[in-house]
Amino acid sequence: MYYLYILKCADQTLYSGITTHLARRLNEHNSSKLGAKYTLSRRPVKLVYSKKYRNRSTATQAELKIKKLSRRGKIELMKTAKNIQFPKT
Repeated sequence: MYYLYILKCADQTLYSGITTHLARRLNEHNSSKLGAKYTLSRRPVKLVYSKKYRNRSTATQAELKIKKLSRRGKIELMKTAKNIQFPKT
């Protein structure tokens, strides 16, 4: 199972990615050098959107579509999303 996710950074920018373990990846972005270079200087980050996919291929395709959206498009996607999974802590 893969998750596509969008994070809101401390500077209010948005970052998207995919992972197999959402809670672990969120923790990496917030407190580890294993997080993306982009989020290292923009901590803390907050999970604002996630969606499950059956395989990496479909998750990657969805991520590419999201990366092409404008900020406004991403915000609209987050507002209308019905299938949001937040990590269990």
